[in-house]
Amino acid sequence: MTDSLPMPISVLSRAQKTSILNLVRRAARTEIMPRFRRLDAKDIAQKTTRLDLVTEADRNAEQMIARGLLRMFPNALIVGEEAVSENAEVLHRIAGAEMTFTIDPVDGTWNFAKGLATFGVILSVLRFGKPVFGLIYDPVMDDVIWGELGGPAEISVPTKRINRVLRTSAGGALDELYGYIPLFMLPDDKQAEMAALMPRFEHVQSLRCSAHQGRMLAQGHVDFVLDARLTPWDHAAGALLATCAGGHVAMLDGSEYNAATSRGYLLAAGNAATWTRLRDAFSFLLDTPAPQATGDTEDSGEG
Repeated sequence: MTDSLPMPISVLSRAQKTSILNLVRRAARTEIMPRFRRLDAKDIAQKTTRLDLVTEADRNAEQMIARGLLRMFPNALIVGEEAVSENAEVLHRIAGAEMTFTIDPVDGTWNFAKGLATFGVILSVLRFGKPVFGLIYDPVMDDVIWGELGGPAEISVPTKRINRVLRTSAGGALDELYGYIPLFMLPDDKQAEMAALMPRFEHVQSLRCSAHQGRMLAQGHVDFVLDARLTPWDHAAGALLATCAGGHVAMLDGSEYNAATSRGYLLAAGNAATWTRLRDAFSFLLDTPAPQATGDTEDSGEG
């Protein structure tokens, strides 16, 4: 159905995009940064496991952003991480929605709660599940990486009027690649095989933060990101921004990524040739389906 629908050149005007960024920045100044490194134990709650955390900053920032978006776009579907943890039914509406906003108010909650500055705000716009606009905002540095389908990815520092177009890395052979692999998110029977593969790369790690992993890829600082347990608020913006910056993004089985997808492996790389080398190296994962996301992203290692 959606394949036959025309894709608009732009779903948002320049003024609308600026208003969305300003809304995110206000939420960060009001609800996130005043709590950074000032949280008491009572301000941090456990959702499903001791690694799956939520704070007042997550809840309050998401509510503020969602209210602002609905004032600007009253007919849009809003899919926020914290709201979904209370009512996952909304996820089933993404594929049929003409305009969906996804919100991860504090991506990297575990880092945030422990006082680490590796966290961010992720927002995307979807059209029938396909990402068409994305931004990843760093509240600590007050800068944003953003872009829309068909356009470039840019890093912008609003207070200094700095804008720079981004390009993904040139990639290369496996032993030249630096990337992110979520070892603990893989099926149990695939973790040892992946661990044995990891020394073949120049360097691999996980930041436990989709926001900064996506930013690093779009800026060309790393060569690839492998994701599992897919959730739209974690992955839609980063997938779009990598594409806008010249990278290649697809499901590991070669199919097109859609944010309505909750099962499978998403692979983003600096270019198509590097993606293909990585796909071949990771093909053993396709023997075992990736765990389905439950809506709790800290459980999936992102948050």
